[in-house]
Amino acid sequence: MNIEFRHLRTVKAIHEAGGLGRAAARLNITQSALSHQIKGLEDQAGVALFVRRSKPMTLSAAGLKLLRAAERILPEVAALEAEFAGLVSGRAGRLHIAIECHACFEWLFPVLEAFRRDWPDVDVDIRPGLAFGALPALQRQEVDLVVSSDPETLPGVDFTPLFDYEPVFVASSRHPLAAKPFVVAEDFRDQTLITYPVERARLDVFSQLLMPAGVEPAEVRQVELTAVILLLVASQRGVAVLPDWVVRDVRLQSDYVTRPLTKGGLTRRLYAATRSDETEAPFMADLLRLTQTVPVKLQRGAA
Repeated sequence: MNIEFRHLRTVKAIHEAGGLGRAAARLNITQSALSHQIKGLEDQAGVALFVRRSKPMTLSAAGLKLLRAAERILPEVAALEAEFAGLVSGRAGRLHIAIECHACFEWLFPVLEAFRRDWPDVDVDIRPGLAFGALPALQRQEVDLVVSSDPETLPGVDFTPLFDYEPVFVASSRHPLAAKPFVVAEDFRDQTLITYPVERARLDVFSQLLMPAGVEPAEVRQVELTAVILLLVASQRGVAVLPDWVVRDVRLQSDYVTRPLTKGGLTRRLYAATRSDETEAPFMADLLRLTQTVPVKLQRGAA
């Protein structure tokens, strides 16, 4: 049998309308065309689909089987059509994000909360980009956006600047180094440095300060959560280096101090990497706008 969607819609319309005339009006075709369509379908099936002498017109046992198929299939088709319409209009899609910046989880969550309210039909998922090659995964279309502070020249990939931040030294207000106006690499040599569980090349304190100076801290302790890092710092269990926006958004200022790294401080930039043909997609463009505005709000709120 060559069953088409129109056949399923026809069977469903006749069942609901109870007669050919009303079903034809609902389907916006003539009653003659509808009768011809039913006859052709019954010829294919080899059985009668309707009990014609009944009023209202009812389905035969075979017709009921076709109706059950219509009730199952047509809603799925309608949902698929709506999904494709959303894709065409830019209201729907997939947004899988990989993050190479560990501290960015805390910054990104408020961004995504705002994004979900405006784009409820976009499938959003987050993958920590620290456990796999995030940028190659972007090129393979396994993820759709990568948050990174290390832009590269890659074919078909755009790096959109999000915002600048300053990695700052964080210590207890009672720590001896708290009296210094700024810290340098040598100051870390006899310290316990508390970091995120990330390879050293991806930590600003190592890549921008300690590794170029050839300095190794006395101990490196890895901690997953920013709040725990700050608690350990406040209790003088070690020192840390965190993005300035992370520290400004936490209300423990009386327990710790922040100092610049080197006399002039260090400035880093965060980027969003996207595939070039998707950077201007409506929901992607809106997310990039949000990622650039939420950090500013954090800074103003903490000022």
